[in-house]
Amino acid sequence: MDEREDTERLTEILKAASDPTRREILTILVQEGPLRVTTLAARFDISLNSVSKHIKALERAGLVTRHTDWREHLIAPEMGPLRLIDEWFAQLRSAWDLRLDALADIINKDTDE
Repeated sequence: MDEREDTERLTEILKAASDPTRREILTILVQEGPLRVTTLAARFDISLNSVSKHIKALERAGLVTRHTDWREHLIAPEMGPLRLIDEWFAQLRSAWDLRLDALADIINKDTDE
């Protein structure tokens, strides 16, 4: 993937994860493993249709996958896309580390004088 595709993908992932219900769905799936859509929906005070829409948004972002066996739909978490978030945060941390190092140099220079 090139940098532009990664940026678009990161935007899609962050947009999907920006909703609290979607984050809760993803958290449940990571903690418990694949679950049926109806099992997930039973945990929320919203309609099955609303939960399905949230799951579809997570699917589009690649954060979950759906496995269908006859009429049973199992939703499973996908951790791979989170790599892009980790890389982005690593870049942010790196920039802050450089700024903090520069600030420490200034402070140390002033105390040495």
